[in-house]
Amino acid sequence: MSPSGPIVVLCVNSGSSSLKTALFELDRTTEHELGRSAHPVNAGDYRAALDAALAGFDDRDLPAPAAAGHRVVHGGPHHAEPVLVDDGVLMELRELVAFAPLHLPAAISGIDAIGARWDIPQVACFDTGFHHDMPALAQRLPLPDALAEAGVRRYGFHGLSYEYVVGAVGATELGRGVIAHLGNGASMVAVRDGRSVDTTMGFTPAGGLVMSTRSGDLDPGVPLYLLREQGYDADRLERLVDRESGLVALSGGTSDMRTLVERRARDARAAFAVDAFCYHARQHVGVLAATLGGIDTLVFTGGIGEKAASIRAQICQGLEHLGVVLDDAANDAHADVISAPHAGCVVRVVATDEDRVIARHTGALVAGDPGRGC
Repeated sequence: MSPSGPIVVLCVNSGSSSLKTALFELDRTTEHELGRSAHPVNAGDYRAALDAALAGFDDRDLPAPAAAGHRVVHGGPHHAEPVLVDDGVLMELRELVAFAPLHLPAAISGIDAIGARWDIPQVACFDTGFHHDMPALAQRLPLPDALAEAGVRRYGFHGLSYEYVVGAVGATELGRGVIAHLGNGASMVAVRDGRSVDTTMGFTPAGGLVMSTRSGDLDPGVPLYLLREQGYDADRLERLVDRESGLVALSGGTSDMRTLVERRARDARAAFAVDAFCYHARQHVGVLAATLGGIDTLVFTGGIGEKAASIRAQICQGLEHLGVVLDDAANDAHADVISAPHAGCVVRVVATDEDRVIARHTGALVAGDPGRGC
């Protein structure tokens, strides 16, 4: 990637309770994956988690990185493109914590942990960047100008995943596409010409679809009622919408989709949670298809989207009016294309790779050629 030869890039995805890493060697045309790891973060100690992750790379005699790239969930109103991290960028990220209090502190801690270990370039890659140029109608919330000017608008997330899927399938092949990133966090995006037109998440990653522990969209009157009548404060409300809602609330105990699917035949609450997830996902496909004026391609990605054939099938039931008809055998086999040959909408399954996108952007920025990361 650099004029002197390939570059080794460490990709870091810092979560509130885990730290995931991936190591790539890049030249100007390819990315070769060297290894991946995931380790728990105990008591907020990201340096210990990083040491544990890197110990596995050391055991395999893998090279030390020349640069590190980070998934940063929220770029706020000013950051869309990947950026080299310096003291000014770090200060801006700290000021943005209120935009994503569940995610940004972890990303900042991951950057600090790398900086404490190596003096190497670090790059922040923003999950909101893919949606930065959405039409104004999709970005603006119906709130006073002063709030819009303060950055209160719809941002959208999972952008690194969507960027990978668009690159893997191709903008022309997607046409009017809806991409469903379904995992513990879940969202969808409508794309035209490979660009985001609208998306289900908004100001924070808590909105949109029903998720594992997040509520998705709520009537604004609900939090007002909880604040006024149930004694909630901001911290309690945040815990409710981010950690105590969604599938874990509907099922009465678990947020794991695999467990819920296994239990649904004998557990009415598990069945209800699965049905709710699929019901709301199906609704949002319809909304995004209406935004696009029709749909040519529906893509499933993310842990649930890639692995749960029964969930894909249930979401697609009732979308026949949009041309969505599955080939049951192909769906059960997790084939690349799972729609029936005669269907008007092509339905695909794409295994996403956010780390690879981060590696591309990091290598390109370090090499001084940011256009090659796209």
